Amino acid sequence: MAANMAKFRMSKCLKLARENRLFARGFRSRHLARWQTEGTSGVRWVHTNPWADGGNVSGVSVEVGDKVMRISTGKFARFADGCAVVEIGDTSAMVTAVSRTRPSSAGFLPLTVDYRQKAAAAGRIPTTHLRRELAQTDREILVSRLIDRSIRPLFPAGYMYETQVISNLLAVDGVNDPDIASINGASTALALSDCPWNGPIGAVRVGIVDDEYVINPTRRQLSRSKLNLVVTGAERNLVVMLEGSAENVLLPDFQRAIKTGIKETQKIIRGIQTLQKEVGKEKRTPPKLFTPPEDILEQARKLATEKLQVVFTDPTHHKFSRDNAVQEIRAEVDEKLKELFPDAEPFMISEAISVVTKQVFRSLILDTYQRCDGRDITSLRDISCDVDLYKPLHGSALFQRGQTQVLSTVTFDSKQSSLKMDPIAEILGGIKQKDFMLHYVFPPYATNETGRVSSNSRRELGHGALAENALKPVVPSDFPFTIRLTAEVLESNGSSSMASACSGSLALMDAGVPISAPVAGVAVGLVTRTDPDNPTDIQDYKLLTDILGIEDYMGDMDFKMAGTKKGVTALQADIKLPGLPLKIIMEACQQATMAKSDIINIMNRALAKPRNTRKEYGPVSEQLKVPMAKRAQFVGPGGYNIRKMTAETGVTITQVDEETFSVFAPNTAAMNEAREQIDELLKDKREPQLDFGAIYTATITEIRESGVMVKLFPTMQPTLLHNSQLDHRRVNHPSALGFDVGQEMSVKYFGRDPATGMMRLSRKVLVAPASSVVKNLNLARTPTSPWVAQTSGEPKEEENDELEEVESEDRQNEREQEEGQVEEATESSDRSENTSSSESTTHAAT
Repeated sequence: MAANMAKFRMSKCLKLARENRLFARGFRSRHLARWQTEGTSGVRWVHTNPWADGGNVSGVSVEVGDKVMRISTGKFARFADGCAVVEIGDTSAMVTAVSRTRPSSAGFLPLTVDYRQKAAAAGRIPTTHLRRELAQTDREILVSRLIDRSIRPLFPAGYMYETQVISNLLAVDGVNDPDIASINGASTALALSDCPWNGPIGAVRVGIVDDEYVINPTRRQLSRSKLNLVVTGAERNLVVMLEGSAENVLLPDFQRAIKTGIKETQKIIRGIQTLQKEVGKEKRTPPKLFTPPEDILEQARKLATEKLQVVFTDPTHHKFSRDNAVQEIRAEVDEKLKELFPDAEPFMISEAISVVTKQVFRSLILDTYQRCDGRDITSLRDISCDVDLYKPLHGSALFQRGQTQVLSTVTFDSKQSSLKMDPIAEILGGIKQKDFMLHYVFPPYATNETGRVSSNSRRELGHGALAENALKPVVPSDFPFTIRLTAEVLESNGSSSMASACSGSLALMDAGVPISAPVAGVAVGLVTRTDPDNPTDIQDYKLLTDILGIEDYMGDMDFKMAGTKKGVTALQADIKLPGLPLKIIMEACQQATMAKSDIINIMNRALAKPRNTRKEYGPVSEQLKVPMAKRAQFVGPGGYNIRKMTAETGVTITQVDEETFSVFAPNTAAMNEAREQIDELLKDKREPQLDFGAIYTATITEIRESGVMVKLFPTMQPTLLHNSQLDHRRVNHPSALGFDVGQEMSVKYFGRDPATGMMRLSRKVLVAPASSVVKNLNLARTPTSPWVAQTSGEPKEEENDELEEVESEDRQNEREQEEGQVEEATESSDRSENTSSSESTTHAAT
């Protein structure tokens, strides 16, 4: 019956398949013939599944620097539009790309990039309370932004289909950073997929180790590198994205690093193209690209161009007045266009007005060299600086550049307050703790908006990391405090992250942090005129120094650079075009360097160098030397003295080494109070000088199971005299010897333990050992009596030899006892007991 039912189901499936009602056309054509030939031979469908064979794996290997990058596809995640696995060393990252075929309602490209660090990839278990990965960490968000900024510029204009790229770490060796593998994996996955994307791209990390340029340095090399620069490039040596931090690297060296990185990216691009030709899918044509029709654009130009020119050439406008004037023009033109094109989609009309607004704005800069606020292309906005704003703050500064205003405050705390990294982040990032932190805050009121004030967004984390990288190289690594620098944006009209670097530098100097040099940052924008059919063909361009928010929005690049007068400490380039020539990037570096120097000159008028002394309300830190002999009385039982002092005075005491303690106090008054208590602890219990090998009278203060606590002098701390040092015989409890609290005994002093600082005392060496020859009874059983004493006669020859050897050792141990070696004396007594027990078996008494 069961066999007949199986045959019936199989015949029905074959009938549906012939009628195209069961499977898709491609699937049916590949497997229908096989089913017809096999019939009902008992082969299950799962065994004919095309996914059961593991797929065909294809890959390429690319030599990048002194390492080999392996790129493969076809084994994992075959339901995704594109999937690639990139291996560098033993670090492997799998990246998938999926794009929907239905458009999104958003007015922009809804691209989502998720980079997740897997604890299992590093051979660890997460340290969260659930022991699993939870929300994204700061590191994961920053790497996600790197990938996003590398691939976003290459999507076609008007492509508004939801796209998601996910990077999943498969294995991490702790040597090679997985972020570079993830960027190249995203490029490969998109290139192999059918998603419309004008790639591929390649990404490398460039370092400078011992004045040599290193491509994709290992974690150990990166710790010694003066530069950490991530470069993403496209075909024909075009720059797509830059992100880097440096230890005050000279500009020529920085520019050379960019060129070196771009050259290496071309190798990766050629490798991905080879793989794309072999197994890449044909790019699909989107049902619709959301670009406005030419007829609507033409009417929008006629209605809005002159009015917009009047607004953009009026330097009296500020941020909100200019925006309001533009909005009025948009509303007026929008109504007229709806009358002219009643069947047009509202989005297309709005997008046409936006395109015309950008064209007018950019044409004024390209043709007249003038900007909307009246400046020329290389001028800075008005800058004002103020420091020492409030007395209780450890350090503070206010930096105003145009309509961008940032308030920075510095807070000092003990080293225990440093940010401890979790084990997974330590393996992946190589950082155990952070003693310098910059937190960037962007509240809604900074742009006259309302919103929820909650945790940091991706944008805030990215801007804060950039400002932190700009200031970290100038902060001394041996500074005695943990530094938290808070940069709060109070007004924003362009380049708030670079304003945070400027205000942070002033705040650090106001707090008395001995930074090596003042730091300033500036943003350089770009306006281009390109070929409409080829966006990478730039016909004309202008670089803009110190851009406004509207220039960032209307322009093609946001190039941020920070550093000292001598060199560069941080750089970030967000490029909206599919790539920029190296020539433009080099010019942007030069223009930013000149502006950075001018800003530092203005900042020096407010405060040119760090203050020699810290503020009155600032914390105090001192180093305290405590001899090992006094360490126990200073710390107290179980750290009681330190905990008590912390609770009463608010100080924090941490041990630096065996004899050094660091004392941190929130202010001078707390330090003075703690200093008095420390002096009292060490003064009241001064110990007399003890002589090595001398004999002292000790008083028992406590009886314990492991020994007795004794005091040599009333002012000394009790110390443990262990059971093994009480007598030559084995002592399980001191009460067996009749000891009691208050009783006195003679002990010999053998110095202090070098590890714990505890005194070494012994009573055993002063007690005469037992006789080396002891007569004993050797009882043997007989059939006639339970116990009968028998004379054993003379000891055997080998027993005599053993006895002579033990007696010789006893004499040597007695000489060592006289020289004060308590450990050898202990072994001597043990051997004496062994000798007595041995003789008890050889000498029997009748």
